Amino acid sequence: MKQINPRVSIVGAGPGDPDLLTIKAWKAIKSADVILYDALVSAEILGFAPAEALKIYVGKRSSDHTYSQEKINEMIVSNALLFGHVVRLKGGDPFVFGRGGEEMEYVRKSGLPVSIIPGISSSIGVPGIIGIPVTHRGLSESFWVVTATDMKRNLAKDIQKAAETDATVVVLMGLSKLDQIVNLYLRKNKNDVPVAIIQNGTLSNQKILTGKISDIVIKAAAEEIKAPAVIVIGEVVNLYAPSQIYNQVKNVLA
Repeated sequence: MKQINPRVSIVGAGPGDPDLLTIKAWKAIKSADVILYDALVSAEILGFAPAEALKIYVGKRSSDHTYSQEKINEMIVSNALLFGHVVRLKGGDPFVFGRGGEEMEYVRKSGLPVSIIPGISSSIGVPGIIGIPVTHRGLSESFWVVTATDMKRNLAKDIQKAAETDATVVVLMGLSKLDQIVNLYLRKNKNDVPVAIIQNGTLSNQKILTGKISDIVIKAAAEEIKAPAVIVIGEVVNLYAPSQIYNQVKNVLA
């Protein structure tokens, strides 16, 4: 009988492309007895796990909450005690709007060992892979990463503060609030600020839309842009050049 060694790894799966997993994340997945995974984790990434590993979907999207966060916390610990190594697999980086900190605290309080394995955050990786740097000398000295909503599902106050700066603003989980974000910038007379929206970033069905604050809502509706999507606001968007080689990097390496 296999000896149970309960432990937990909270792992970032990156922005979507399996090739963007870290080696440490890959090793953790390959050693998992149980994987609790989110909506943005692909079947290809799950395929790295042992065939006998228990894989449990605990979908966490704005419109898909299969389990409450409290229930997920309980499932992490209970499965570790029953089966051994639990990998809590989350899209992007678990500490960037991923509630990984809450899960870490819960596991620690239970007395089980917990490891944190960072992932490439979609806030940097998704713009970066298409050639939009979040900082660029002469254009943007800093960047803000914000979520669109607060705990009451209202527009997050930090977006209002970020809009007052010349920094690059990256909005995660913000497509449903796009019109409110745009109106905020319009009230600050920032009509001509460039905007990019990247749907399904790093994946084969990636879709890229660019425009300005003044027209991005109309363009997004016309192109039927849907979540998951990353919104990038700032002058760095002008560096996006669709014909350049960085769009073909994955094909070159394949």
